[in-house]
Amino acid sequence: MITGNKGEWSEIYALFKLLGDKQLFLGNKDIEKLEGLVYPIIKILRTENNGNFEYSIQDEIILISGDEEVLKIPISDFKDKALFLLNAIKQNKERTFSVPEIEQFMQSINCISLKASSTAKTDITIVVHDQRTNQEPTLGFSIKSQLGSPSTLLNAGKTTNFIYKIRGAKLSKNEILEINSIASRSKIMDRIVQIHKNGGQFEFIKTERQIFSNNLVLIDSLLPEILSQIIFDFYSSEFSHLTDLVNKTADKNPLNFDIENEHKFYEYKIKRFLTDVALGMMPSKVWTGKYDATGGYLIVKENGDVLCYHIYNRNEFEDYLLNNTKLDTASSSRHGFGEIYEENGELYFKLNLQIRFTK
Repeated sequence: MITGNKGEWSEIYALFKLLGDKQLFLGNKDIEKLEGLVYPIIKILRTENNGNFEYSIQDEIILISGDEEVLKIPISDFKDKALFLLNAIKQNKERTFSVPEIEQFMQSINCISLKASSTAKTDITIVVHDQRTNQEPTLGFSIKSQLGSPSTLLNAGKTTNFIYKIRGAKLSKNEILEINSIASRSKIMDRIVQIHKNGGQFEFIKTERQIFSNNLVLIDSLLPEILSQIIFDFYSSEFSHLTDLVNKTADKNPLNFDIENEHKFYEYKIKRFLTDVALGMMPSKVWTGKYDATGGYLIVKENGDVLCYHIYNRNEFEDYLLNNTKLDTASSSRHGFGEIYEENGELYFKLNLQIRFTK
């Protein structure tokens, strides 16, 4: 029996829905369809444990394995099964569940696992017809579903800690203990407030892990400083949406960019960062700047629409990422941040970066 969570079943839903629709709709920054822009789908490629399969869209769906035509399935079957599966995903309250009726159909079309077997971030590969260029690009996508709980874009870890030096505060051992034992709901913000009250100023020193720092510098040499400002604002204000935090940082202009002509320095650099994270950059691994086979995201919306964002349409992809993400507080005990600590007679404080989708 095949069991999975809402996100995993959404991958199969996306496969059925796209084969039923026969076209790919592009999304804008508000996760709405971009009017008048569609890509007709030529075929969808899927790698299973038992081989590579091609779902070729003609009058019917032709399933091809190797170069052999295996099956013909009416397109209406995919439409029906997509609708059935969408309702099953929405109605299910369990963390993981099975959908026997869908499982039978999946096996009949050689789709034997929920997750396409792949080492890259690509969940589904689609060949489309681009009417503007008259070409047929092969596009890789990672599938993000709004049917389950919001997924993370950048996972927290000790790898995503930023280290700040506390300057100007004369704190006794007892005062440090007192501040570190603040256990309110907004404990990290409250600890920062207390440090400020004692005359403390925070100065960004470095990220906890050098690989992450180098990855950031590769994307943009000033990115560690810009992110350190955004993270500090998140923990010391009521803002969490990235658009708000970027605007706030741009207003302060801590890096003293020449903004006389209203260049969007901060927004541009953060969009580059989000795009690289979305398409393969991980804090713990050396980032070469090469994207995974993935070139974008497919968003499965609550109403069942599937929208595409792709590096191929870079502006929409970047706007979507900036407009639909927020900073989030991970477990401070697990990731070792949010407390004053001493090293060589100096006081330090770590803050952590985790980015989550808002929907």
